[in-house]
Amino acid sequence: MKRDVTIHTSTNMEATPIAQLVQLANKFTSRVYFVVNARKVNGKSIMGMMSTVFEQGETVTIDVEGEDEEKAVAALEHFLTA
Repeated sequence: MKRDVTIHTSTNMEATPIAQLVQLANKFTSRVYFVVNARKVNGKSIMGMMSTVFEQGETVTIDVEGEDEEKAVAALEHFLTA
């Protein structure tokens, strides 16, 4: 399941929010990836996510596959748009 999301977080996507996003992704059994600027990053990898720039107003594709994909996409979308 894929969904394009425009980032509208209330904080900058620096170290702490990225760590929180990775922790959220790891709550799900599904495979989680984010596609940013044509670069696909494992959403469960802190190192991969820290090397990715998430900017306010940017569109990101959430790419999730697995048994809890719908819940994962909804939770990740909420995190990025809250």
